[in-house]
Amino acid sequence: MNSYPKPPFKPQQQPVPGDQGKMDPMPDCGEQTYKGSGRMANKIALITGADSGIGRAVAIAFAREGADVAVSYLDEHEDAKETARWVEAAGRQCLLLPGDLGNADQCTAIVNDTVEKFGRIDVLVNNAAFQMTYKTLEDIPDEDWVKTFNVNVTAMFRICKAALPHMAEGSSIINTSSVNSDAPNPSLLPYAATKGAIANFTAGLAQMLGERGIRVNSVAPGPIWTPLIVSTMTEDSVKNFGGSTPLGRPGQPVEVAPIYVLLASDEGSYISGERYGVTGGKPIL
Repeated sequence: MNSYPKPPFKPQQQPVPGDQGKMDPMPDCGEQTYKGSGRMANKIALITGADSGIGRAVAIAFAREGADVAVSYLDEHEDAKETARWVEAAGRQCLLLPGDLGNADQCTAIVNDTVEKFGRIDVLVNNAAFQMTYKTLEDIPDEDWVKTFNVNVTAMFRICKAALPHMAEGSSIINTSSVNSDAPNPSLLPYAATKGAIANFTAGLAQMLGERGIRVNSVAPGPIWTPLIVSTMTEDSVKNFGGSTPLGRPGQPVEVAPIYVLLASDEGSYISGERYGVTGGKPIL
């Protein structure tokens, strides 16, 4: 078993959206450890927010399981190129799709570009997210509230709607929620509210798409060591990040990836409408 780092972590605040290559310790996205077994052979996956963190870990896992991957990201070009390098090292194709998902046209464009390149979408992972921390409700600017919902919820809706005509029976949609959907952190109020919406959207969409044979699930990570943490949280929060979990540490992105593989693969053929926690022992009820 890997011995992953525990807090305290050194101060390392970064500007949004963060650079994984500058984090210390470096997040483990499975670059050296994840081993595939052909569970997603020849599938086509579109993953948002896949330049780093959980998205990169999922992209690497999917590639090593046999999938070609389209990587949507904001503007973290060096991180995205590193993700592509690992996908291609696994012998799979990688399409990089930079752009702001808060823009409706970009949501449509990433789907169209993926289909133009690969012909279809078998697995859609809505993982991109924006968050910031605030001390009081009055500290939350209207534009931050709107941006958080645009990127985290409205983009998910738009991408699902655009992708569905290109998804056949047996396809899978996986949305990244959060432990905040069950136990909201008040300092992350806009983000936590969107994560509750994602869990609800997922449960409803699964029922709506059941007759088409398309499965929809969400994953609810707890504290995971990613660039989002060092670019949006206070120095004290970063220092102690993950220390309050029963396992006493944050999770690593590679530890979240396997549930995405299960939900994307044919082995998950009767799993739909569910929310899966990866929380280091914090219950989701």
